[in-house]
Amino acid sequence: MKKIILPLLTIFSLAFNINAQDGPEGILFADSEDTNRLTNAYINPAMKGLIYGMNNGWYHTAKVHKKFGFDITLGFNASMVPTKDEMFSLSNLKSINQPGGNITSATLAGSENDGSLATVTFQESGITYTGTFEMPGGIKEDLPLNAIPAPAIQASMGLPFKADVILRYVPKVGSDDVKGSLFGIGLKKEITDWFGPLDKTPLHVSLLATYSTMGVDYNIVDEDPNDNIDIENGNINFDLNSYTVQAIASLNFPVINVYGGVGYTGGSSSLDMTGKYTLSYNASLNTRELTNPLNLESNVSGFKATLGTRLSLGFFKIFADYTLQEYNAINAGIAFSFR
Repeated sequence: MKKIILPLLTIFSLAFNINAQDGPEGILFADSEDTNRLTNAYINPAMKGLIYGMNNGWYHTAKVHKKFGFDITLGFNASMVPTKDEMFSLSNLKSINQPGGNITSATLAGSENDGSLATVTFQESGITYTGTFEMPGGIKEDLPLNAIPAPAIQASMGLPFKADVILRYVPKVGSDDVKGSLFGIGLKKEITDWFGPLDKTPLHVSLLATYSTMGVDYNIVDEDPNDNIDIENGNINFDLNSYTVQAIASLNFPVINVYGGVGYTGGSSSLDMTGKYTLSYNASLNTRELTNPLNLESNVSGFKATLGTRLSLGFFKIFADYTLQEYNAINAGIAFSFR
């Protein structure tokens, strides 16, 4: 499976750049209600991982720059999907038969070897459709550290009144098949002087608020005209929005710094599948036509706590931290800071 240059898009290229009926498009063979449930169960862990990752890595110190001081940070975030979210059950679905009892299959964050063969039988508009399709496996083995990656390049600059503005930006880039863009903004306000003589110590305290948005467009290419699904103008559009508010603190010594924070994180994702899809059911010899078949939305939120350390070598910084949240995350990187 093809990987594209921009790391933020790798997960989408891995997930969808596969022959149609062997990929997530094959889920369309179930009836409309089950298709929505299956698609949401399959893709939601990866979307949650991306949202948690986008909300991570915004700071490596609570200390703000002097006015117009700045830094450039290159970081790598990875959200670890819990084992329970690597698989999901196909039980209690209207159109899927389960002759062997409970059937489970991999989510997008699961193993590529854990897909399942599903048999469908249902009626729609007086027509009985019967056939089989392959539930896609996951992409866990293709991901760094078997976790959902969210690399970040950001810049921050000191403002008056002991504050920093932080920006993340990636213009729309990618290949002919998949393109994506990212924008994020954050504000860090140091409040150490609110605590009297505390501002005479190495301890710094700040408040942080951030917002990010990411969009990905994937053109579905029907690479096998002889399979059981024909696609015209197929496209999948993802939109993710994320936010976090935190209280952060750091102990800033000449070489070794320790930092951490607690707060609330959340976000939303949406998926729209557009185009015309003609499905041929191999058992009933019937065809079924779908137009713009999917429109899904989901939300995630929860509390988070982060602890990390930073090595300061003049203007050059090396940092790493660990975040406890629904999908725990690691973050590491380098920064060039000029105060």
